[in-house]
Amino acid sequence: MAEFRHQDLLDQAVAAARSRAHFSAYPEAPSGKIYGETAKSDAEAAFAALLGKPFERGDALVGDERSPFGLTLGITYPALPPTTLVARAEAAAPAWANADPATRAGVLLEILHRLNRDSFLMANAVMHTTGQAFVMAFQAGGPHAQDRGLEAVAYAMEELSRVPTAASWHKPAGRDVLRMDKRFRAVPRGIGLVIGCATFPTWNGYPGLFASLATGNAAIVKPHPAAILPLALTVRTARAVLAEAGFAPDVVQLAPDTHEAPIAEQLATHPAIGIVDFTGGPAFGARLRSLIAGRKALHTEEAGINPVVLHSTADFAGLCRNLAFSLALYSGQMCTAPQNIFVSATGMDTDQGRKSFDEVATAIVAALDDLLADPARAAGVLGAIQNPATLTRIAAARRLGRVLRDSAPLPGEARTATPLVVEVLADAEEAWGEERFGPIAFLIRCPDPESALRLAADSTRARGAITALVHSTDDAFLARAEAAFARAGVALSENLTGGVFVNQSAAFSDYHVSGANPAGTSCLTDAAFVANRFHIAMVRRPSAA
Repeated sequence: MAEFRHQDLLDQAVAAARSRAHFSAYPEAPSGKIYGETAKSDAEAAFAALLGKPFERGDALVGDERSPFGLTLGITYPALPPTTLVARAEAAAPAWANADPATRAGVLLEILHRLNRDSFLMANAVMHTTGQAFVMAFQAGGPHAQDRGLEAVAYAMEELSRVPTAASWHKPAGRDVLRMDKRFRAVPRGIGLVIGCATFPTWNGYPGLFASLATGNAAIVKPHPAAILPLALTVRTARAVLAEAGFAPDVVQLAPDTHEAPIAEQLATHPAIGIVDFTGGPAFGARLRSLIAGRKALHTEEAGINPVVLHSTADFAGLCRNLAFSLALYSGQMCTAPQNIFVSATGMDTDQGRKSFDEVATAIVAALDDLLADPARAAGVLGAIQNPATLTRIAAARRLGRVLRDSAPLPGEARTATPLVVEVLADAEEAWGEERFGPIAFLIRCPDPESALRLAADSTRARGAITALVHSTDDAFLARAEAAFARAGVALSENLTGGVFVNQSAAFSDYHVSGANPAGTSCLTDAAFVANRFHIAMVRRPSAA
């Protein structure tokens, strides 16, 4: 049995999760000096070699992935019935569950190490399934996702370390002493099911996958039909490492399906599935909550109407540049992207003097125009539109208010759309009061700053949000905002004008989603995310005389 030694890295990850300081185990720069001078070209050749053929040998091949950049991947994947997947997972699970947690952690960190080594290949896979531009696909699909997986392993090891393996219990009882020997064991909850999304298959998929594996559960990975390849590569690497370590590869399995014949619901409701991790829309999230109804551990990241409140600023130009980038990044196809910008009808104080509502609107639009003026830079920021339904959504949003900035495609074959900005009144909640996924933003005219804050916080509690942003030079207003958004269960950013954006979530430091509003049921990553993936079995007997 191969042994993989990554204890120093695990110790660093545990320390980072405790301190919340900056830590990244995997370099985010797509540099040949880091990953090898031929890494990029080797990955391009490896990606090309995957196209137009089965990913692995097998029966009942499925797959119809089409790149938003115009390429038909033509890759097919063996599809097994849910009952077969579950049976294989159950057969492989006992040895994995009985392994020492440190052994499991070593295997998982080796998987992450090899995934990191193949980050350029993963970047190609993520780019051509999600529509992310290459650099973003490399970072978010590779090192940042790997950091999230490592973070989950670190949290799992922390929680498992709180459980002693044995204890000697002595209790005085009059002239006697009661003595018991006790043993404790962390028992996996059941097979973990990871239901992937089409936009961030690895970044959103790795936390649940690695948390379930680290706590001793076997795992079945059900990718989105439009983004199978990134998770297929992940599972292939995991299975190879498991086999080298002496474990059955079926500890991790891929479960591809099609839009026409989905299997996520069949898997989620199977009695052997104990944990479900889901990233996607609120409709299926609600369906899962209804089907599972507390009988399994369910971790979801769903939808949010992420708010921005503009009260005042000491750097108006920086505010506009920063917000424009946040609106444009990956064409708004991020669960953290801002959607609703609340501004008082009376305007806002800035370092450039008082700005009216219309002047604020004009400046935000101008910042977007400036950011996207160069086609090459625009393509790098926007990427491509993953789902054609987003274009339909943009067309419908044009009719919801006064268009301040229209959406338009970039030149070329890729499916693209620049941000649409629509002005609406505060009472037009039918327009802005639901998530409209994609490059769609509402500039909401509010009676005053306090009503802007109240609407932003109240809508978060009612409809869900993952991020919130407030700009203000008034400490009292910021304090009210912090209290309001804390009650609403959303991560708040304040006065972002530089190189940090509200869209970004850093592993080991930022808590992503809270589980405290309708945007999701769990937090990536806190103790609760891993602790309910196992239970404690206790054995006790009287001590030997």
